[in-house]
Amino acid sequence: MVKDLIIDPQEVRQAAQIAIPPIPVNQYRGTLSDEISAHRLTTRDGVRVYRDMLLIRRFEEMLGQIKKLGSFQSIQYDHKGPAHLSVGQEAAAVGEAFLLSVDDHIYGSHRSHGEIIAKGLSAIEKMAPDDLRQTLESYFDGEILRIVAEPGDDLRETAIDYLLYGLLAEVFGRRTGFNRGLGGSMHAFFPPFGIYPNNALVGGSADIAAGAALYKKVQRAPGITVANIGDASTGCGPVWEALNFASMGQFWRLWSEPYRGGLPVVFAFMNNFYGMGGQTRGETMGFEQLACLAAGLNRFNLHAESIDGNNPLAVIDAFRRKRDVIARGEGPVLLDIVTYRQSGHSPSDASAYRTREEIALWRQVDPIREFGEQLIEAGAASQSALRATEEYADRKMLKAFRLASDLETSPRISGVEIAQVMFSDEADAPRGLREDSVLKPLSENSRVQAIANKNRSGREPESGCILPESQAVSVRDGLFEAIIHRFYEDARLVAYGEENRDWDGAFAVYRGMTESLPYHRLFNSPISEAAIVGSAVGYAIEGGRALVELMYCDFMGRAGDEIFNQLAKWQAMSAGVLRMPVVLRVSVGSKYGAQHSQDWAALTAHIPGLKVVFPATPYDAKGLMASALAGSDPVVFFESQRIYDATEQFQPEVPASHYEVPIGVPDVKREGSDLTILTVGATLYRAVEAANRLQQEFGLQAEIVDARSLVPFDYDPLVASVKKTGRLLLASDACERGSFLQTLATNVQQLAFDYLDAPVTVVGAKNWITPPAELEDLFFPSSETLLDAIHNRILPLPHWRPSDEFSNTTVIPKNRKGV
Repeated sequence: MVKDLIIDPQEVRQAAQIAIPPIPVNQYRGTLSDEISAHRLTTRDGVRVYRDMLLIRRFEEMLGQIKKLGSFQSIQYDHKGPAHLSVGQEAAAVGEAFLLSVDDHIYGSHRSHGEIIAKGLSAIEKMAPDDLRQTLESYFDGEILRIVAEPGDDLRETAIDYLLYGLLAEVFGRRTGFNRGLGGSMHAFFPPFGIYPNNALVGGSADIAAGAALYKKVQRAPGITVANIGDASTGCGPVWEALNFASMGQFWRLWSEPYRGGLPVVFAFMNNFYGMGGQTRGETMGFEQLACLAAGLNRFNLHAESIDGNNPLAVIDAFRRKRDVIARGEGPVLLDIVTYRQSGHSPSDASAYRTREEIALWRQVDPIREFGEQLIEAGAASQSALRATEEYADRKMLKAFRLASDLETSPRISGVEIAQVMFSDEADAPRGLREDSVLKPLSENSRVQAIANKNRSGREPESGCILPESQAVSVRDGLFEAIIHRFYEDARLVAYGEENRDWDGAFAVYRGMTESLPYHRLFNSPISEAAIVGSAVGYAIEGGRALVELMYCDFMGRAGDEIFNQLAKWQAMSAGVLRMPVVLRVSVGSKYGAQHSQDWAALTAHIPGLKVVFPATPYDAKGLMASALAGSDPVVFFESQRIYDATEQFQPEVPASHYEVPIGVPDVKREGSDLTILTVGATLYRAVEAANRLQQEFGLQAEIVDARSLVPFDYDPLVASVKKTGRLLLASDACERGSFLQTLATNVQQLAFDYLDAPVTVVGAKNWITPPAELEDLFFPSSETLLDAIHNRILPLPHWRPSDEFSNTTVIPKNRKGV
């Protein structure tokens, strides 16, 4: 059913003016006395706010001393990693976290120590004693707890030591850190306290937090998500994509109850006025007030507000009000939290880009000193009590540092352990459906019924002729069957991307799904590749399963950070605590020229942490998609547009029932004894043509191996084939230079060198831009190209008239010119 959103020309062509609602700036005027009188805060709350700010300050000052002086409290330590400090921003972090529960999840930036500590202290305060104790005892089997616990300690005081030590050990790269030292200073997190990944990439948490909020919305999970990002991130495309994604109109106009309304996410811009040395206000950005960026994103203006982040009470007040906004389903929210970084961008930063007068002005309004004065004025604390709190913070820091800097107490992780957490390699059992997960029984789906009438073997029974897609199950049919099967088993699965719903996906894989799936499980995204992948990362981190599509492989360039630095990294950087069940579908095109017809599988295979799959047959497409959707690892799933309509030629049939093909195992598609041809993707069919000619014209039997997967890759079947044939040709549609086939060739050369009778040879597309359709025969490998390569490099073919493409006299000059 086509969506009912009529665009009436009579309406959209009328003359009008757009009124932008006012955006509040620094409207909070209360004091601690006011908050206590109104029973919004207690005296104890005020003291805790001060304590939390002071713990953050002392933590950052400790790190600063270590980086600059190489010691703290006379204990020598050489910290080789980064330390991006937030001295001066404590009120913003504590104010934000004060009301947040464990179910409210924060995602942060590279300058995140303060936010981690603030959120952790808030969680420790709010958790029931039994829950808190169970958390400390169960995380990494209580390893961190055993280091910090002392007989007779109060549980919450032990938890504070646990928080400070676990974070510092992570900063120091120790296996006793929150992430086994694999995250380090810029990526530390601790999910049991609602502290989710902090991000070294500027603005990197924006679309991840939006995806986390999508999970909370779709799965009706409690709490909100917060994206802690800096003011300089307003110059980042993915941040704008995230803001738009989170405020899509369909949430209001197309999604049904109880899913209607914007995403429950706060985009909290920690506005300290600087990136590194670039000053956002007046230099690198055009705005005077960051909050004005929200104008026009939705009818609520994202409830944008600029608040005084130097005053923790103002931040607490803002989050109290904005949580109510989100509870009404009116998210997302944008907050411009005005604060100031008194310290440099990093310890090596001498702050030469700003005046000493400016820094002095902000130190005069230091948030800790200002709030300490409020405590005294409200009668909540005395000067001596404030000094006692300072001494308390100093003791806590010394204990954390002493333990974290001791290599015997806090050892480093081994290389073997790092390898073990790169992939989970776990099957993830489906969780079942809710009553509103699907719109009709699977048997009533029209596409399911149509496929049921097709031949599943791919060949005409009597003649053996290959059947067309109209009569037999094709690659796109196999993908559809695997995907819709999982949709009817697991309510956590959502699919979205460019033109996924009403268009049925650009290549008709999703045809028929609209009639079975509600909007909250299958929807169109904006043309925002970064937000598509980044939000899928957040959705998966929270416990969901995402199937997202970028339509064309070439569009991966617009989601490079999200694929290479986010999707690929968080499972390993969590030391295996997090799972990343995301399948990213991309198609490899042809006929569309230089920006739409590239095979970039090698790029993803090069990045540690991604599984890479590239099926070429209906049987493998269905089985590999089923495996990808059943696992807990991120999979980049390549599909060739050339063969969406290909029917099965190699297996007896494509089973109607569910089955899985293991990821990483190449498959022998045709037996042979004289030569092995390994293919990736659609070149399988050109290899078959070449093998037929080798047999018919030269009496040679070629064995064809379909890689099916690039990462992981089991070399045993390929090496076994090479040992039998003594010769290996590898072919794909990717440009030859830097192709993943070069990696395969190198490894086979080493693994089977004694069995090779000729050099391992790689055939790929030319090292050119992809030309228009009319010239593609000059670019992509053909069966003729494969025979040329065999004749020139591997085995002379009698009477064959080769081109000069593979002759040394041609190869050297072409590479000299970069082509």
